[in-house]
Amino acid sequence: MHDANHSTSLFSRGMLAVIAAQFLSAFGDNALLFATLAVLKAQFYPDWSQPVLQMVFVAAYILFAPFVGQVADSFAKGRVMMVANSLKLLGAAVIGLGFNPFIGYTLVGIGAAAYSPAKYGILGELTTGDRLVKANGLMESSTIAAILVGSVAGGVLADWHIGAALAVCALVYAGAVVANLFIPQLAPARPGQSWRFTPMTRSFFNACRVLWRNDETRFSLVGTSLFWGAGVTLRFLLVLWVPVALGITDNATPTYLNAMVAIGIVLGAGAAAKLVTLETVSRCMPAGILIGVAVIVFALQQALLPAYLLLMLIGIFGGFFVVPLNALLQERGKRSVGAGNAIAVQNLGENTAMLLMLGLYSLAVKAGAPVVGIGVGFGAIFALAIAGLWFWRRKQ
Repeated sequence: MHDANHSTSLFSRGMLAVIAAQFLSAFGDNALLFATLAVLKAQFYPDWSQPVLQMVFVAAYILFAPFVGQVADSFAKGRVMMVANSLKLLGAAVIGLGFNPFIGYTLVGIGAAAYSPAKYGILGELTTGDRLVKANGLMESSTIAAILVGSVAGGVLADWHIGAALAVCALVYAGAVVANLFIPQLAPARPGQSWRFTPMTRSFFNACRVLWRNDETRFSLVGTSLFWGAGVTLRFLLVLWVPVALGITDNATPTYLNAMVAIGIVLGAGAAAKLVTLETVSRCMPAGILIGVAVIVFALQQALLPAYLLLMLIGIFGGFFVVPLNALLQERGKRSVGAGNAIAVQNLGENTAMLLMLGLYSLAVKAGAPVVGIGVGFGAIFALAIAGLWFWRRKQ
């Protein structure tokens, strides 16, 4: 399916295949998370082990970060995405067949680590210029729609039958593999690179230095790392907050609340695509600060309706905040170190932030800290961190 003269249209066949594959892959990721959390609950794992499940996932991103960017740039990105989704399918099968859930989820993490640089890097190959922010908006909207549907499906199916939930996850990953076949087989961005360990790691850490020394790419890396570290921690906070604040103990309610964040991010991503360009990227910063403020207010709630509304608001702020930062990194990174390497460096930063935040959260839960206090403190720290980043940006 080679297509050398691919269209730069936002709705070309190649772009639609990428969006479809991303939707299915992200659906599987989110449904599998809640299905696997149900497995942990059914097997009486302690509460503090829940964030550890996500920690083994993000550890795979960190461990493979020096290599996956080069893989994405050395081969046709659509085929890299297909292999990565096949690994996710294998991980879901491992969990579904009754093996250790942490082993299966680690395999899914390895697949996700390989998938991410390819899925974002291919956007710059399928579209260019001002369309890139809009393409990122489509990608984020597809991702968040998948989070919305996948999270709810995972929780609802797990309440009905955990085995059925895991089987659906495997089937969805298989669908993502098929969708990847319809992505044009574009020429590799940087073929012929060395596959020896030392040159690969040296190349990756050189890309890290280049991006972290550049004011614009460093700004994007810090902002997106803070955002995704906070986002994954909020997801696990919800799992424990629901029974404490609302007295509800099922698997589905936390997924409904996550869905509200997802709906909000779709709206925020759409607004960012219309209102923010690469030249006006700082417009997204107030939304980042408001995320933290909204989390503080949310943590103090004890009723379902205001919780739904606040989580949607958090999502709107989040989508408006993260989409321009992603586009900025892809555009500047493509020029300097290659899109695949840029996304791999971004993944290292984001997943290091996730690992640290989840580790602190797990320690806080194990130490017996109140869930409401964790939420308030988390929101305050995030708001202050984004305010500091904005102040630093304005001083440049």
